[in-house]
Amino acid sequence: MAAPVLFEEMTWPEAQEAARAGKPAVIAIGSTEQHGPHLPLNTDVLLPVAVALEAAKQVDLVVAPPVRFGAMSRALSGGGETFPGTLSLRGATLIQVISEVLGGLARTGFRKICVQNWHYENAGFLWEACDLTSAKYPDARFLILENPFPELSAPQLKEIFPKGFPGWDVEHASIIETSLMLALRPELVRRDRIADDQAKRHPTWDVVPAPAEFIPKSGVLWHPTEASAAIGQLVLKLCASRLAEALRTEFKA
Repeated sequence: MAAPVLFEEMTWPEAQEAARAGKPAVIAIGSTEQHGPHLPLNTDVLLPVAVALEAAKQVDLVVAPPVRFGAMSRALSGGGETFPGTLSLRGATLIQVISEVLGGLARTGFRKICVQNWHYENAGFLWEACDLTSAKYPDARFLILENPFPELSAPQLKEIFPKGFPGWDVEHASIIETSLMLALRPELVRRDRIADDQAKRHPTWDVVPAPAEFIPKSGVLWHPTEASAAIGQLVLKLCASRLAEALRTEFKA
């Protein structure tokens, strides 16, 4: 019987054995957040876990249970906190949660831990969580992937965004996430509800409280109608290869 990859499906002796074997543990930091009328609230959890499982085909790793709650959703990058279903944590709480979970992995014996972000707003809190944990477990090493996407070449950008790259800040519930869900969990995509949308105003600064024109009515920030399963498969492989490369580089995995 092959060793399980998902930490949560292991017995405690199997988790201990994986840690003693020096396997890296990858923990996704996601969110429970609105993703428009066509994608489920757990999109930011399903996708990074799928990327980690795909990377496990290249690197012998353990996929830790994801953190399912993320930093507060911002209007210009996630639609904001006004949508039903979005369950968020304050930054200080998120740092504490991540640090305690990382501490649990370290106590289990894992010394190579990758923190893999998916929810845009989480990025600013991951380093501090790892730094706090590192002070308690100085023999553990932490790899932080704040941005899950690799640098894309011009041909790759053209293949993924044939009508032009709109910018990462409006990719919430749009082309990439919808494409990945079509490739990975098509049964969860409400295809009849896929519709393009965008904020009436999308400046390069932010305002608190967010003006109403910053928030699209649907919660979709761009054009999910341009999504496809083929694009999703391509992005999955690119993200998984980047994760595998980072693990090999920093952990000699």
